[in-house]
Amino acid sequence: MIFKKRHKTAVVYLSTYPPRECGIATFTEDLVNAMDDFLSPKVDSKIITMLSDASEKAGSSEKIFLTLDQENKESYRQVAVAINNNNDIAIVSIQHEFGIFGGQYGDYLLTFLEAVEVPVVITFHTVLPSPDDAMKRTVMSIADEVSSIVVMTDSSKKILIDEYHIPEDKISIIPHGIHSVAYSLPDGSKKKVGFEGKKIISTFGLLSRGKGIEFVIDALPEAVKRFPDLIYFILGATHPVVARREGEVYRKILQEKVASLGLENNVIFFNKYFPLPELLDYLKATDIYISSSQNPNQAVSGTLSYALGTGRPVISTGFKQANEYITPDVGHLVKFGTSDGFTAAIIDLLSHPEHMIELGKNAYFKTRHSTWQNVAIEYSKIFSSLSPAFSVLSEEKMLPPFILDHLYRLTDDFGILQFATLSQPDVAFGYTIDDNARALMVAVESLPRITEKDGLLGIIPIYLGFIEKCQIENGTFINYIGGNREIDTTLHDKDNLEDANGRTMYALAVTATSTDVSKEVRSRAIRLLERIVAAETRYKSPRANAFKIKCFSLLLKKEMTHMAGVDLTNELKVLSDILISLYDRTHSKDWLWFEDYLTYSNAVLPEALFAAYEIVPSRKYVEVAEATLNFLIGKSFINGIYVPIGQKGWYRKGGPRNLFDQQPEDVTAMVLALDIAGRITEDQKYRELRKKAFEWFLGENILKQVVYDRTTGGCFDGVRDSGMNLNQGAESTLSYLIARLRLDI
Repeated sequence: MIFKKRHKTAVVYLSTYPPRECGIATFTEDLVNAMDDFLSPKVDSKIITMLSDASEKAGSSEKIFLTLDQENKESYRQVAVAINNNNDIAIVSIQHEFGIFGGQYGDYLLTFLEAVEVPVVITFHTVLPSPDDAMKRTVMSIADEVSSIVVMTDSSKKILIDEYHIPEDKISIIPHGIHSVAYSLPDGSKKKVGFEGKKIISTFGLLSRGKGIEFVIDALPEAVKRFPDLIYFILGATHPVVARREGEVYRKILQEKVASLGLENNVIFFNKYFPLPELLDYLKATDIYISSSQNPNQAVSGTLSYALGTGRPVISTGFKQANEYITPDVGHLVKFGTSDGFTAAIIDLLSHPEHMIELGKNAYFKTRHSTWQNVAIEYSKIFSSLSPAFSVLSEEKMLPPFILDHLYRLTDDFGILQFATLSQPDVAFGYTIDDNARALMVAVESLPRITEKDGLLGIIPIYLGFIEKCQIENGTFINYIGGNREIDTTLHDKDNLEDANGRTMYALAVTATSTDVSKEVRSRAIRLLERIVAAETRYKSPRANAFKIKCFSLLLKKEMTHMAGVDLTNELKVLSDILISLYDRTHSKDWLWFEDYLTYSNAVLPEALFAAYEIVPSRKYVEVAEATLNFLIGKSFINGIYVPIGQKGWYRKGGPRNLFDQQPEDVTAMVLALDIAGRITEDQKYRELRKKAFEWFLGENILKQVVYDRTTGGCFDGVRDSGMNLNQGAESTLSYLIARLRLDI
């Protein structure tokens, strides 16, 4: 089909929509909200809402563009014509479920598809195996007419390819969206919903036969004997279609079963359609979520996705999505048509509370790529590939918003705390100058990018004051101060402090050269620098020297040529030549590096030589910088994704290359190095790799799991072979923010 050129950019979503109470309507509302957050104001969203008959009323949302009577075939053609006549509309997104379109297996939709003149992306919420001829013919015809198909699971894609003979390259997998919530243990939410101290299992969704809730109720007597404080929440109203057809018959059957088993104090029915915030409160109060569908061919369950997304272990029957998602590290699969599996699984999990919590944490970090924000990005990529109107989607637009919430959360009146338990600051482990130097740099560099500056202007003196407290008589800095705000001499004497000193020098240079901070702040930073520069300390650590090179390069750019009697240009040359001598002594044909091993923050070494070259244009500096950076790229990008050198053993020349534990600090070092390399060499590949490296935070990593938490604004502490470290400490969060700031430049 040849599509018309469009003047503006709007997406039309053809689906059911609130106030209609059904899973597809809720899904569409959430998707539209996520797309608006991501694309507005450059892209508009419009709704064509499906009505079950002429008597049904559409909602009052200003987004509703048209209504479509699902049982009126002519209505499909009329809606297509209206779209064709509207030059703003660039894409149609259809949420497909067999029950919401008229005709045999919803084949009235073909009338719309044959008439519409813009690209169509269809999301198949249900993909059934072993179709009869009529269903197969309808689905294949729909697939022929649309430009792209979205499914939510691998199994759905496989069925479309194997049984409906749809080309693989036409199908994308985008998971069911989940709402971004911070991970938390259930206790706080139990108190909020009024069930403090109880053990809670729950099921939610519109009630109808086939949900299998009767098998869960039958499983409870034995579990309640072991755990008398067990409560089962059945959350949700009866499905409107079921209610119209048979009323509350199924609910009454369940209630009678509860009474016959003497479980009135252990089973609670909530016969209501939950607003999202209240629903999430009940899910967060849950210890174990139960997904009991009796349909083995169910392609996807939004309720299952939501439960996993709140970080709750799941017991589920083995329908299609569950078979993919419910691995032993997140829950249990049980057989259809029996209660025994539910009984055993409930007792097992409640008997091992620490293991139960660990399963929930695994579920949480495994689903971070499924947040609605990430789902919006994936849909936008498809839209961009189909319509030139989506050229408005710049690289920067694909990035998360820049927020400092977790930075503020970790900061008290003394400095930024080193660690967090999950997202909550943990004062027990105290503070480091490393983190406060990073925080100072982030705060200063954020000032030009933040409209409301009062918060930053308030914490910059805190970080600077912390650094002042850490400077000792000889001008150098200690690194550790305990939670009692006293110097931790044990750690101070144990660790090499050179890198912390070098990093602090660079952060002070950022502050001293900033035009966005006060003269008084700049003066304080300069005084601290003068004292450590006067010490003329020679570091053994190549990384510490690299930070000093970055420090002096930045000062020299601002024409600060001398400090404390030291010629900064000469000092920069000396330090750069030390790196060059390390390279000359160590490198070989197949190992173009400064040392016999790759460890942490490796990319800061070539970055420093690029920075030196900007001041002292020595050809040797830029040649070694580019050679070592390209070597590091070759060792760090695997199958198109960035894979930092793992701290679990590093990578020694001639030895194995360790993949875990991967740290955010290393990613940031690579982003910064690629940024300056692209600027100096004007080679576009470095800019492209910079974005790829940053996407490690967004799920493009070896675990395919999102490391940055959009809910809190924090960053998880690392990628381990056992999964994600869910704590959101200062180093990881600040590393993310430093990299994110660089992508704004």
